[in-house]
Amino acid sequence: MENNELIKAIEEKYKALGENPETYLKGLLQAKPINYWDYIQVDTLLSLQKTRTDFKDEEIFVMYHQVTELTLKMMIHEIKQLSEGENLSEEIWLTKLDRLKRYTRMLITSFDIMKDGMSYDDYNVFRSTLTPASGFQSASFRYLELYCTKLENLVNSQGQQRLPQNPTMEDYFENLYWKDAGYNRKTGKISLTLLQFIEKYEADFKVLVEKTKGKTLEERVAQMENPSEELKDKLKQFDHFYNVAWPLVHLDTAQHYLNRKGESKAATGGSEWKKYLHPKYQQRKFFPKLWSKEEIANWGE
Repeated sequence: MENNELIKAIEEKYKALGENPETYLKGLLQAKPINYWDYIQVDTLLSLQKTRTDFKDEEIFVMYHQVTELTLKMMIHEIKQLSEGENLSEEIWLTKLDRLKRYTRMLITSFDIMKDGMSYDDYNVFRSTLTPASGFQSASFRYLELYCTKLENLVNSQGQQRLPQNPTMEDYFENLYWKDAGYNRKTGKISLTLLQFIEKYEADFKVLVEKTKGKTLEERVAQMENPSEELKDKLKQFDHFYNVAWPLVHLDTAQHYLNRKGESKAATGGSEWKKYLHPKYQQRKFFPKLWSKEEIANWGE
């Protein structure tokens, strides 16, 4: 584009916004050139690792979880576009699902950092200072789930038995699978880890459920006319990657640090981690109608 055409296009852009183009051109003239460290906010990003002990590997532990949160944010970024988009082409869906699979693969392989990238002895000392904090308290997991599937799919078979005949949103929330990690339904006791999490985030989760009614990825797929086998296959791959393969790697890593010597240490959040982390207990599925009865019965085996 020639210089005159470029200036004209800029002028037309700002006039269309009801703005004076000269003001923006003057601002551009005075603006400093952008650089990598300011654009990425490198100094701020690298200053966010605040440890509670002097063990060197605790900083690795903090950075690992920060990277995980950023990866989940990238996934939610893609999922929101599919949720909020109207009549998107299959090509867009296939592209986004490939990205989601790629990000989930990153989460799966990144557990090598947790499993083999820290001192076993140091970790089992500094982890005691983290109680009652837990990765369970990551709201990103829950936001991602609520964008992907209907609330009823986040209640496992035991929770389904507790639901009334015509369950409300409150009934579903009372019986969400992840509350099993800190809620003793026999005694009514709730762990501090779960209580903190509910107090901070549950109201936001409920707002999101209302916002995504009819717009979860599960529902968007159901609204399609004759989705291709390729699309259904990619949906199942993502579902299995995220809801089976990743939790199993997480469980294996927990075994490494909490049960390697048969000690069966408690998780910092106090959950029965051997049971809670396993996909056969969580039973989380984003697209249950794509799976056969046999596949659902053997989920996570």
